Amino acid sequence: MDELSLVRLIRRRAGKSAGLVLGIGDDCAIFRPRAAEDLLFTTDQMIEGVHFRSDASAVEVGHRALARSLSDIAAMGGEPRFCLVSLATPLKRATKWVDEFYRGLLGLARRTKTALAGGDLAHASSIYCDVIVCGALPRGKALRRDGARPGDDIYVSGRLGEPWDRRIQPRLKLGQSLRGRATACMDLSDGLSLDLHRLCLESGVAAEVDRVPVATGSTLERALHDGEDYELLFTLPNGSTAPKGTSRIGSVVRGRKGIVRFQGKLLPPAGYNHFLPKTK
Repeated sequence: MDELSLVRLIRRRAGKSAGLVLGIGDDCAIFRPRAAEDLLFTTDQMIEGVHFRSDASAVEVGHRALARSLSDIAAMGGEPRFCLVSLATPLKRATKWVDEFYRGLLGLARRTKTALAGGDLAHASSIYCDVIVCGALPRGKALRRDGARPGDDIYVSGRLGEPWDRRIQPRLKLGQSLRGRATACMDLSDGLSLDLHRLCLESGVAAEVDRVPVATGSTLERALHDGEDYELLFTLPNGSTAPKGTSRIGSVVRGRKGIVRFQGKLLPPAGYNHFLPKTK
């Protein structure tokens, strides 16, 4: 199947969506936002041999490619509107792999009301994709990393240290429910130790962690440092009622910004970093 045929297939499967005035088939998509909205934009790459193994299911890679970006939208308290997908594959794998990739991606897109507005197709020596998602929320209501204050309680959704290749379930409803309640929020993609350090840096505070909810079959080490959890990490004023299914793990404290302690001991930000060699 040639490129034009693939584009027609993807366009047919993508369908239409409210707010998307013009989608796949022209030089640009046209999206018309609602009044009094802020728009959110995020992008995430998926690279064969870095983010997934060569024998990974194309359906699962497609689902994960969109889910990672949707997790960023969830962390800001947003609702997804549309996505743009750029995908490159080796020629010998193109037709079937691309078809299954979009089957996985569009399945999640339909469940989360995320329109596929366009993108790009190309061939390459290995598989590469980049997913851009636009989300929206009421003006001025975005959750950010820089609002945590001493005395706030720290929470996470779910349990940490799950296998990296499980299906990601973006916490969109939870993020939306935290608008106007959470003082700071972000998603956990690179490990609790590193991501909490980042949140504390942005907020100019330190943190004391008392406990970590560890996934069944995992270890504390993985829960603290491995990443790929795609749960939400957020802070609430002390005494607030936490959303169901979330766990309090500690509190925000005064101190040198970015410092995190776990059960009284310094916790180094040892999560995943693309530009540092692995030490474990």
